Amino acid sequence: MNDMTQPSPTPSKAPRRPRPQVMRLTDAAAQRVLDLTKRADSAIVGIRVGVKNGGCAGQSYTVEYAHEVRPTDEVVEDKGVKILVDPKAVLFLLGTEMDYRADKMQAQFVFNNPNQVSACGCGESVQLTPAKV
Repeated sequence: MNDMTQPSPTPSKAPRRPRPQVMRLTDAAAQRVLDLTKRADSAIVGIRVGVKNGGCAGQSYTVEYAHEVRPTDEVVEDKGVKILVDPKAVLFLLGTEMDYRADKMQAQFVFNNPNQVSACGCGESVQLTPAKV
């Protein structure tokens, strides 16, 4: 290299586009998660949400206490609560709104999911397609 040539500049990394939030919660769902967190028998860090195979439509949602944040969890913090999304479920849940509804006959979390293509008649299982990103 002679004194006339300039060293090539270090290429800068292109800015990463912000990652979309996998899920959001309604006020009712956030309040229910807060209530469950307070009533848990042991210390929990939030609620873990996922999708499992099974049921007459092929898949169903899972909701359980989360005692720890796993390194691969997608962490969603919304309305003061923490939801941990199983990494295998992220593409199936992208864009989902989690709600909580209670009436005389039942109380449950309800998932308003744009990736849901059908559901069984009993309401226990769904058919999901991965989000197109």
